[in-house]
Formats: sequence, C-alpha cells, structure tokens
Amino acid sequence: MPMISEATPVAFADPLPEAADVVVIGAGVVGVSTAYFLARSGARVAVFEKGRVAGEQSSRNWGWVRQQGRDPSELPIVMESKRIWRGLAEETGERDLAFTECGCLYVATDPERMARWEEWLEVAAQHQLDSRIVTPREVEALVPALNGAWAGGIFTPSDGRAEPFVAVPALARAARRLGAAIVESCAVRTVETEAGRVRAVHTERGRLGAQAVVLAGGAWTSYFASNLGLDLPQLTVRATAGRTNPVAGPEMPAVYSPQLCIRRRADGGYTVANGDLVEHYVGPRSFRYLTKFRSLLAASARDLRLRLGPPRGFPGSWGGKRRWTADEVTPFEKIRVLNPPPSEIALRRISARLPVQAPRLAEAGMAEFWGGMIDVTPDAVPYICEAPAPRGLFVGTGMSGHGFGIGPGVGRVLADLVLGRPHGHDLERFRFERFTDGSAIVPGPY
Repeated sequence: MPMISEATPVAFADPLPEAADVVVIGAGVVGVSTAYFLARSGARVAVFEKGRVAGEQSSRNWGWVRQQGRDPSELPIVMESKRIWRGLAEETGERDLAFTECGCLYVATDPERMARWEEWLEVAAQHQLDSRIVTPREVEALVPALNGAWAGGIFTPSDGRAEPFVAVPALARAARRLGAAIVESCAVRTVETEAGRVRAVHTERGRLGAQAVVLAGGAWTSYFASNLGLDLPQLTVRATAGRTNPVAGPEMPAVYSPQLCIRRRADGGYTVANGDLVEHYVGPRSFRYLTKFRSLLAASARDLRLRLGPPRGFPGSWGGKRRWTADEVTPFEKIRVLNPPPSEIALRRISARLPVQAPRLAEAGMAEFWGGMIDVTPDAVPYICEAPAPRGLFVGTGMSGHGFGIGPGVGRVLADLVLGRPHGHDLERFRFERFTDGSAIVPGPY
C-alpha cells in the first residue's frame, strides 16, 4: 500500500462546471469535508486539487481522532468532529470511513509532564470530556506490550482512529454523490475579483465563476494567499512515520510517549512514529516569520532540526516563483504531490526504540516508512475564518498536525461560514488577523 504520489492514477476527473456557488481549493481532509457539508446543504460545489485527493498530509498522518490535549478553543470543534466521524460510515455508506473508538493514552516519564496534564484536565472537565489521569500500573494494564519506566499518563477512552489513506477519498466520493464536482490534477492559479468580492477562479484548465472560495491548500496555502496580496504566516515541518506488518494480539489504545507513538491500523499493523522530532527546511519565509514563531519554538518540547533549504519546488524553496497571473504556470503545477523522503534521523530513532519499547511490533517488521509536510501556524492553532479581503474568500489551514481528527468539524464550520448560517462556535482564536493586529501569540499544544 504505497503512499499517494504523482504516479497514483487519477480517481476524480469530473468535467469543469460552467459555474459554482463555491470553489474549494485543495482536496485534503479539510477541503473535502467542507465540500461534503456544502453539497449536503444544496450548494453547487467544485473542488480543485493540484495533485491527488489526500495526496499530501491528509494521507500521511497518524490517523488519530483525538480530543485529548487540545487547545481549549479547539476542543469544542474537535469534539463535534469526533461525533461526525462516528456517524460518517453509516451516513455515507462508505465502509472506508469507519471510526474505531480505541482510546488515546499519553504516557510520561517525568512528574513535570504529569503536572501539565493534570492542569489540562480542568479544560476537559469544562466540556465533560472523559479524560483521566492514570497511574503507572494502569498504564501497564492498558498497554502491556509497551515497555518503559512510566510516571503515569492521561487517558481519554472516547478518542479513536480512522484510516487516512482511504477515509478522505471515501468522503470525496460521498461529496460527489451529493453533487460536488471534484477535479484532480488541476490547480487553481488565481482568484478573480470585482468590487472587492470573489467573482471567479482561474484554473490551469480555464475560468470558473463562483461566489465564494474556500482556501484549504495545506502546506501551499500561504503561497497562494501571498499571490493575492495576503500575508498569512505559516511554515512547514517534515515528520516521518511508518507502518508495521500485521501484529497478533489484543488492540492497544493510540499511544504517545516521549520517544515512540503507535496506533493500531485496520490492516492489523501499527502506524509508528517518533514523538520527539520534527524538521524544518529553512527558506525565505523562515526568516520573515521568525519573530512570530519564537513563542512556539520556546514552548515546544520537540527536537527541531533545521535543514539548509527545501528541495527545489517545495513550499518556501529558495528562488521559487513568488507572483504569477492566470496565464502562467504556477508552483502548484510543478510539484503535484509533496512526497518528501523520510528523515534518516527519525528512521534511526524508530529502529532503535521499537525493539526496546514495543518488541512485539518490532518482531512483525516494518513494511514502509514515509515523510510528510505539516503546515504549522505561529501558535499551532488553525485558521478557520473569512479572509480580510476579498469578500467571499474563506480559509481553513494551519491544522498544525491536528487536521485529520478535527477535519470534519472544521469542514462543517467552514460550510456554515460560507453559507452565512450560525456555526455554533467561538472562532475568535482562529481569525486571520491575529498575527498582525498586535494580539499576543499564545502557543497551543503541539
């Protein structure tokens, strides 16, 4: 089951409509979820994906549907998102959208981390979430196949998992049955405006009239916005994960430890990742946004490694095209699917830790490793908002590694924002202008 790449056959090749009420740019979990809820409400929707549906981080993530440890402002949306996940398979008839409530466990080796989780329990209590502190003995009972000298942990039984590789395309099929047009291998180049309002988009295959646009381009969003004259602070980090061959034995919760993260897969194997490493390719925007990311860098407990520049054509690469018109080939058409190699450091760490911490998984053997590019904001909290200009441009990006679980909830909120309906959440934390209006940058959990 190789990762989606430019060589993956096109599965969504709907003809370009003459017009749409809403155009969605990007067919990751946020874009596809938004299209699904818009189409379910009767809107004419067209989704354009420069590469493949879920080709980038939406198929490369850990597959967690996690409420535990979220930023307090995110938690209500992700709790709604989990409720949506639980009903999607039945609602759509798509088995690939199956959700498994397996629980999520964070384990700690030090009292300082335990103290932070105990403090976060106050957030969980405000929302009647079933998170609880567990003792070292309870950790051993929950994950007998995981070795370690644990100080304890935090456990949320109602958290769960789904399968990124198949779930997002399945939701795209459901959106298409509701009337959404989905076009892979077709980049949107620019947004056309009139009197300060969205009028149309120009794709590499032609113009399409639209009343609203939802920009959900993941790692590419900041670059698309910049071409429209919008400053959207966002950078990317590379993360590495892999999957084991099938493993016999009872299912364990999704587990985050300081050194190793695991979750059971529908194929019987486990997705595994290191919990302490991310890598950033240094480019022009790294320097531009350095001061905005300073607080997040100071607050993060992860090992951040800097690389001397993105591969050619990646978001933020040196010498890349900064501006373009509707008649020009854009950076989005040069690299259809971001497919970074896995990190050599991460591979060494996982290979060394797995036999020690999870020998049963190590015995099964690794089937595959992959890399992915995560879009991160200066506070590790998403943009879920209407842009300052033009009117009718909405943004859903910067999920900061949390996108798969929260994606359906964000999509529902964005759909109601576009339609001008009550969305039921306080979105102040997610507004576009928060990094430029003098507001304090307060990092959320990352």
